[in-house]
Amino acid sequence: MSGQFEATVEVDRGIDEVFTYLADGRNDPRFSPRVLRIERVPESPTAVGTVFRSTVKDAGMKTSREFRVTAFDPPRSMRWAEVSKNLVTAGEGGYDLQPLPNGGTRVRIHNVLEGHGLGKLLVGLAVGAARKDAPAFGQRIKAAIEADVR
Repeated sequence: MSGQFEATVEVDRGIDEVFTYLADGRNDPRFSPRVLRIERVPESPTAVGTVFRSTVKDAGMKTSREFRVTAFDPPRSMRWAEVSKNLVTAGEGGYDLQPLPNGGTRVRIHNVLEGHGLGKLLVGLAVGAARKDAPAFGQRIKAAIEADVR
């Protein structure tokens, strides 16, 4: 079983700056409170094959996560797949960006969550929680970018 969640927000910053910010996954803790730490491997600009390793806290439990960038098309889109072995993973996800006439950027984030083993029993709860939080998650992305990108 799997399920998708997504959020779309309009950010008052240009598409190039927004893409650069989001492509550097080390910024994720600025808008995702579940991310406790994150690193980029290799320590070079993000590209296809770049891996982001993180420690996250979900439902009171810490887990290690590893995401590999699978597609990278600046400044329009980025795709990733979780390669770590956890009960619930983001099998695929990404950002889609569109420039707006006012100079801002429309950002869509999406993830497909999948359950593995016992996680097949939990994935419905995880998807439900992610969908419920999606509008607030989008607003946290917007707020972080607008605060950090001048």
